[in-house]
Amino acid sequence: MAKLAQGTKYRGSIHDFPDFDPSQDAETLYNAMKGFGSDKEAILELITSRSNRQRQEICQNYKSLYGKDLIADLKYELTGKFERLIVGLMRPPAYSDAKEIKDAISGIGTDEKCLIEILASRTNEQIHQLVAAYKDAYERDLEADVIGDTSGHFQKMLVVLLQGTREEDDVVSEDLVQQDVQDLYEAGELKWGTDEAQFIYILGNRSKQHLRLVFDEYLKTTGKPIEASIRGELSGDFEKLMLAVVKCVRSTPEYFAERLFKAMKGLGTRDNTLIRIMVSRSELDILDVREIFRTKYEKSLYSMIKNDTSGEYKKTLLKLCGGDDDAAGKFFPEAAQVAYQMWELSAVARVEVKGTVRPAGDFNPDTDAKALRKAMKGLGTDEDTIIDIIAHRSNAQRQQIRQTFKSHFGRDLMADLKSELSGDLARLILGLMMPPAHYDAKQLKKAMEGAGTDEKALIEILATRTNAEIRAINEAYKEDYHKSLEDDLSSDTSGLFKRILISLATGNREEGGEDRDRVREDAQEIADTPSGDRSSLETRFMMILCTRSYQHLRRVFQEFVKMTNYDVEHTIKKGMSGDVRDVFVAIVQSVKNKPLFFADKLYKSMKGAGTEEKTLTRIMVSRSEIDLLNIRWEFIEKYDKSLHQAIEGDTSGHFLKALLAVCGGKD
Repeated sequence: MAKLAQGTKYRGSIHDFPDFDPSQDAETLYNAMKGFGSDKEAILELITSRSNRQRQEICQNYKSLYGKDLIADLKYELTGKFERLIVGLMRPPAYSDAKEIKDAISGIGTDEKCLIEILASRTNEQIHQLVAAYKDAYERDLEADVIGDTSGHFQKMLVVLLQGTREEDDVVSEDLVQQDVQDLYEAGELKWGTDEAQFIYILGNRSKQHLRLVFDEYLKTTGKPIEASIRGELSGDFEKLMLAVVKCVRSTPEYFAERLFKAMKGLGTRDNTLIRIMVSRSELDILDVREIFRTKYEKSLYSMIKNDTSGEYKKTLLKLCGGDDDAAGKFFPEAAQVAYQMWELSAVARVEVKGTVRPAGDFNPDTDAKALRKAMKGLGTDEDTIIDIIAHRSNAQRQQIRQTFKSHFGRDLMADLKSELSGDLARLILGLMMPPAHYDAKQLKKAMEGAGTDEKALIEILATRTNAEIRAINEAYKEDYHKSLEDDLSSDTSGLFKRILISLATGNREEGGEDRDRVREDAQEIADTPSGDRSSLETRFMMILCTRSYQHLRRVFQEFVKMTNYDVEHTIKKGMSGDVRDVFVAIVQSVKNKPLFFADKLYKSMKGAGTEEKTLTRIMVSRSEIDLLNIRWEFIEKYDKSLHQAIEGDTSGHFLKALLAVCGGKD
């Protein structure tokens, strides 16, 4: 079992086996491999119920009793992924890491992801043990081998990490924090080119506690997270390494939860990654990894392993996992602390929201109007010119172009565009040409027209708009359709869902900060609903979620975690269903992190077979001048690919070109 720092609670899944008898265990394993075939069940049961320290004793006793090497016998008897997993468990942790790195740099090509994962996540002590184990096992110098197999700034940062000299003092100098923020800012954002040496020195040497404060101050100073600056200033494997360091500084268990999820999502499984992480974290922090996994991905690590693997390999991994967090439909108590910290981050973060479409410099509505007329005159249409003008002008400038177009040519620009363009491109360009409130009003009207109702569109708009935006939508709706939005919502929806939407459509949410006294009262109000009384639960949630300010709700949800040991989103999903559940979840996610809410919607609109073009268009149009840049940052952070890449892979033609122009960058 891993050695614990004083006062630290053990968070591994593997414990020392009571009444341990290494000679008896050695005999059991010998018998399991004797004769024709092997008893794989007996092997995995024994090895996964012994700590690594105990396994080393079994290896020694096996050699003493039978004059044979246990790991060599296991390699001979077992095959494939199961063999790699069992053998990985039999090695001491430092030697297991050494073997992984040796494999990563041996032969043709280098497994940079493996190097990054190990060297970015290990403590000073673990790095020192790794270097010593590598020397002992291969009679080679690890630093020399890494230098021989890598290059550039990537190599330099790996060498810094290999020194294992990161500061470990939790006493932080505020002056040094401010200096590091300034140095990073000047090395990247404020500099023509990038001073990579400053990034390497600060991220490679400062303590985790210090760096967390640096990241917080960097966000306040620059208006963007350090991750966004790294993506903008660095590239390739060096960029990936620095992002991994940042993630591990913020939360090593969260870094591994993300790595595990990516190892199993989609077609195929990255088994080497899965094995390496499950082995290396089983006696360190796998319980923390599990909890964050459950909170972040809304499914348990256990269930994902179960659905993604098979046979003895699966059984062994599940033993290492140590339990199914979905079994009782509840969080671990400690998982609530993860949720609590997420709400704290949401409550204190002050991120400047930025759009991707800004007013054009040297704007001339007369020139633009003439260019658009020329692009639509005669045979054929010049879509490229239309896209280039409309996607690179602010909405206010587009309205000036509309007016100038009518003054010059006596024609309605919107009508001409509608006549000349078609399909997805037409919807996107016409959407960009409409004033925002009128665009939202039209989307709500379309969601309620004809047979059936598009509840997702109603929820997305009404759950995320500010009071001022909602009031403007009401006025635009009345002006364009000569009836009130509330009347149409009343006739097209029903029950509590209708009442929630009407409440949101009034645009009367409180504004300002939290009311400390009322925070606890509100949390108590939604926490005290008797179990099973769903209608009462939903009504109480409506009264609070639809009326309180975002800042106040963040503190209510944080207090709710303290009272109930549940995250409020988890409670809603478990206790409610249908449209009511969906609208409450949308409000909660919007309160927590609105750009992330829209990043998720965009990802889902392009995931799998087919594209939800209407959702994609609606979000790109409506957020282009508000927070689309922030949405881009959240998209790449969560899905490990840029919004630009996702659009490029899922759309085509002029629609693709227009979307990329609105997207505004590759990240």
